[in-house]
Amino acid sequence: MRSRRAVDTVDPVAEVNDFNRNLIDEFRANKGKVTGPFEGAPLLLLTTTGARSGQTRTNPVVYTRDGDRFVVIASKGGAPTSPDWYHNLVANPTVRIELPDDETFDAKASVASGEEHDRLFAAQAGVMPAFDDYQKKTTRQLPVVILERA
Repeated sequence: MRSRRAVDTVDPVAEVNDFNRNLIDEFRANKGKVTGPFEGAPLLLLTTTGARSGQTRTNPVVYTRDGDRFVVIASKGGAPTSPDWYHNLVANPTVRIELPDDETFDAKASVASGEEHDRLFAAQAGVMPAFDDYQKKTTRQLPVVILERA
């Protein structure tokens, strides 16, 4: 017999995975247009290769542009740890990007540091102030990732 506690417990990882899966399906079905909390946000799909598993994983992420480069922040909403996709691209920096206009291409990921990190973070937070809030929630410096066409 299952305990009452087990029945009432919600798996937050499963909830996030379901949310992401639905968002990815909506993105692909509607050429990047989505509803809900990401409606109107610049969104791309980032496919990484698992650091340990070697399996590909796709995640929706908001982005800004820096010239021809795409910039994403590994915020995880200000959690104490970086998202799995970040660890995957550090281990395997060749990634795949899907854009709203059905354009898909391989890219090389690199992590910004120093002045470049600060400049790119400020640019994205200027457009999406939630990133400043995420940074305030955690003691880690939120990684800024640059994605350049391969």
